[in-house]
Amino acid sequence: MYEILERQELNNTVTRLVIHAPRVAKKAEAGQFIILRTDEDGERIPLTIADYDREKETVTIIFQVVGATTEKLNHMMVGDCLHDFVGPLGKATHTDGLKKVAVVGGGVGCAIAYPVAKKLHSLGCEVHSIVGFRSRELVILEDEFKSVSDKFVLMSDDGSAGQRGLVTDALKSLIESGEQYDEVITIGPLVMMKFVSLLTKEHGIKTVASMNPIMIDGTGMCGGCRLSVGGKTVFACVDGPEFDAHQIDFDEAMERSTMYKEFERHAHTDACNLFKKEVE
Repeated sequence: MYEILERQELNNTVTRLVIHAPRVAKKAEAGQFIILRTDEDGERIPLTIADYDREKETVTIIFQVVGATTEKLNHMMVGDCLHDFVGPLGKATHTDGLKKVAVVGGGVGCAIAYPVAKKLHSLGCEVHSIVGFRSRELVILEDEFKSVSDKFVLMSDDGSAGQRGLVTDALKSLIESGEQYDEVITIGPLVMMKFVSLLTKEHGIKTVASMNPIMIDGTGMCGGCRLSVGGKTVFACVDGPEFDAHQIDFDEAMERSTMYKEFERHAHTDACNLFKKEVE
């Protein structure tokens, strides 16, 4: 069993858990993910490894409450144990030879972007982190990003945190000011990654996007996480989750991401109602 050692609510819908998972912690790298189940009858959900500590044998995950399983997970407390915690899965972020990188994160995707920025920083790479949120109350990991970034830019839709505007506004400004990047790594909402990719393609900057499509088994067997990259079908769980952003069919990915929205909404509502009844 995988015990929850620490729990922290980062905002109203995003929570960080530190899990005792020795075998996963021993092998984990930035960019990889795990698949967990809260209980024996629970569904399998993928979550990116937000951090790890090999000495303490812990793995950190950060999740947003969007469905039934994340609702259940959010009700678990320190001392509770997860039934399954499988990983690390997927390929680690490619970092060899990179000297200067812009890491662009959006929303809860910043939980994925942070370990990438941290890894690059630890290797001596110059890291420029650009992160965006809708508003100040949704900002997460601000101090953590600052600690691993040579340049940190915070953006918000309404201007309540950092500068008002989109992450693409900040990235465009940096590029036009003369900043030259070996690579841009973008992680966040699909529409955000699409427009980051379009911007960097104009400037001929290599760009990698971390994809998080519907995923079930994490081995490539179910086919649920398939994507079109460079005109070919790939699977995020085994071929990714990071791909050449200029080759990804983002429009197809966005269409597929809406397939189970209604089901997820009903499942989340049912889970919320169940917890309300237990409290009553």
